[in-house]
Amino acid sequence: MTKMFPKFAASLAVCSALVSASVAADVIKIGVQAPITGQYANEGQSIDNGVRLIVDQYNAKGGVLGKKIEVVSCDDQGTAQQAAICAKKLVNEGVKAVIGSYTSGATEAAQTTYFRAGVLQTSDGTSDSLITHKYWTFFRNSFPNSAEAEYTAKYFVDGKKYKKIVILSDYSSYATDLADSVVKALKAKNGNIIYEGKIKSGTQNFTAALTKIKSMDPDVIYFSGYYTDGGLLRAQQIQLGIKADFVGGDSNDNPDFMKLAGDSAKGTFLINVPTPDILPYDIAKQFLVDYKAKYNAMPASIWSLMNIDGLRAVLHSMETTKSEDTKVIAAGMHKLKDFPGITGPVTFREDGERLGGGYMTYEVQADKSYKIVSK
Repeated sequence: MTKMFPKFAASLAVCSALVSASVAADVIKIGVQAPITGQYANEGQSIDNGVRLIVDQYNAKGGVLGKKIEVVSCDDQGTAQQAAICAKKLVNEGVKAVIGSYTSGATEAAQTTYFRAGVLQTSDGTSDSLITHKYWTFFRNSFPNSAEAEYTAKYFVDGKKYKKIVILSDYSSYATDLADSVVKALKAKNGNIIYEGKIKSGTQNFTAALTKIKSMDPDVIYFSGYYTDGGLLRAQQIQLGIKADFVGGDSNDNPDFMKLAGDSAKGTFLINVPTPDILPYDIAKQFLVDYKAKYNAMPASIWSLMNIDGLRAVLHSMETTKSEDTKVIAAGMHKLKDFPGITGPVTFREDGERLGGGYMTYEVQADKSYKIVSK
């Protein structure tokens, strides 16, 4: 046909392209970069589910700026290498903003690509290094490790009065940054750190490191890494008869920590911002009701909700600025003051840092429920 009617075929191709462009122009794309598979899959799936729930609710009311919102997801598996691939894919898809990722390492690996493309990125990554680039495209929807570290040091020294403190991390940028921040904060309060060490994430058997720690007779073992290792560390600590308190940093606050630790989860202390079920905000309670109705489950942790607040801040700024221009949207997000978020009031500094953040310490009970012991 193209040999017989070349002009007709060319015209048809042009028309097809124009139709596609017209359809694309009627849609605003939002990306999700999260570990949908891999060791952090329950967190990544929860983020993706939450984004789709909010987008469905927006689209049911007509979308934003008169356009439907389309979600484009990319599984970064929680790794820097896959995150870099996701960033290029989502930019090529034409997304205006990206929600994620869950890990600081994956978030940072994608930052520069989004900045160069002018694509907004919001993330729950807590590593302080995420803000050092001062990219106008980046917004942290959680709180930095340094804030958690200050709370942790005060709790250890002034609250629990621990005399012999062990600090453990893995080699990830998040866990290393949090551990370093806690060490710095403890030293500022003259806390006595008797050991600083690292474990290799995914090893599963930590008895060698724990046996070494047992000989030091510590009062507390603090672990700054992720729940996938934290639960096993706690279980093996109890098996070895180490009587020290076990305190997990915020990324241990996950249902899978309980599964991995088993009965040993009882008596564990976890430090984090308020958990989803005790958030004192009507908007949070309604979101949890809606999420459970749609997915027959609860969000994996507070991190899902923080990412949802990132999305809500982006969409709110689009509506108030009446613009799809990401620089205009970013300027609108910088002007937010106590925007009513699911995880509390949202206010961003000029460098994209979220202000505020109140931490709590939870003690895990025998039935795996939490008891607030410090706030």
